[in-house]
Amino acid sequence: MLDTDFFRRWMAVTAAAVDREADRLTELDAAIGDADHGSNMRRGFATVNDVLEKEDPRTPGTVLTLAGRHLISTVGGASGPLYGTLLRRTGKALGDATEVTTDQLADALGAGVAAVTQLGGAQAGDKTMLDALLPAVEVLGTSFEAARDAALAGALETVPMRARKGRASYLGERSIGHQDPGAASSALLVGALVEAAGSSDGSAG
Repeated sequence: MLDTDFFRRWMAVTAAAVDREADRLTELDAAIGDADHGSNMRRGFATVNDVLEKEDPRTPGTVLTLAGRHLISTVGGASGPLYGTLLRRTGKALGDATEVTTDQLADALGAGVAAVTQLGGAQAGDKTMLDALLPAVEVLGTSFEAARDAALAGALETVPMRARKGRASYLGERSIGHQDPGAASSALLVGALVEAAGSSDGSAG
């Protein structure tokens, strides 16, 4: 079972991963975007833990809804609304439960991804964060490791794609050959589940 502490760890591990990879995310964004994805994500997630400490959420769902709301208010560009919507909708889908299973998290994250799809109007193959998130959600119920690997593979598969959504779509053919920064950061978020589970005494679900 996954409790509130697990979800706090998930956000903390994500923040550490984003901080570690911020320069790479910005380099990816420099090629096809505004060159600010890494700095924006670093700033947003760096203060998520402070918000969670201040608010002291008592359920997994509340952890994610608070984190999502904070990202919407602090992260610039499209990343804030998209990541904020992802986490808020996932948290809402988890409801008031104090513990959830991996399958329940998979279903809830699926609802979050669906909300991102609706908000951004993108779909699989458009060279966006969804290309990492959609395959991850499909296998999340199997294991966090499977979800991590699927997200990483999905992010890499954006390299040969032509962007059809977001700022990168303005580049047309020139967007081909570059990894989507949103897919790369989404892979960090999914991968953080593995470390968050590994640092606990219980199983991953």
